[in-house]
Amino acid sequence: MKGPDYGRAFGLMREAAGDTWHGYVRHPFVQALGDGSLPKAAFLHYLRQDYVFLTHFSRAWALAVVKSETHDEMLVAVGTVNALVVEEMKLHVGICEAVGIAQEELFATAERPENLAYTRFVLEAGYSGDLADLLAALAPCVLGYGEIGAWLSQVAASKTYRDWIDTYGGPDYQSTCKEVGALMDQALSRRIGADFKASPRWDRLCATFRTATELEQGFWQMGLTP
Repeated sequence: MKGPDYGRAFGLMREAAGDTWHGYVRHPFVQALGDGSLPKAAFLHYLRQDYVFLTHFSRAWALAVVKSETHDEMLVAVGTVNALVVEEMKLHVGICEAVGIAQEELFATAERPENLAYTRFVLEAGYSGDLADLLAALAPCVLGYGEIGAWLSQVAASKTYRDWIDTYGGPDYQSTCKEVGALMDQALSRRIGADFKASPRWDRLCATFRTATELEQGFWQMGLTP
């Protein structure tokens, strides 16, 4: 399964994740978004948890500013924080308000264990490592949603969840994905050398990426069990 071109590091990590990656980007939850069969209650349950997730995920990207060693790294990290807080979270608020869930209620959503495990894994990767470690944990969400959005934009047979699909498959989010992919290439080259696979850190970075991908699968599964 060929994915979008979000840079060399992402492509290699994606390949190393193998079937785990496919299970994430083609999860039954994703398939049901595309064909419109996902129950509205399951979608709103997922959306509320994802809003909580994004509050922590935004903090992790803010940590990327702290871990940056160049101005260019800082610019991409700041831009991604802005995209998360201004665009993605706005999408969640708008959809939920349309069905009577106020933003205050959304923000007060109790965090599920699957959500807690994932967000704290990402933050710990950043706290204990450098920007390369943090990006390996962040990439499956940012770039996986880009891949899913691009795919569903082409194949979705239903308009039921078109707002969600258009957000992640649209040009603004796809541009963010390319910027993050380029940041990964630059950050890894700076910290482990241009020959990624030759670095003694490579296998550990791939393991971090794979674990984050597994946690993404768990997040989708959580969405199917309100």
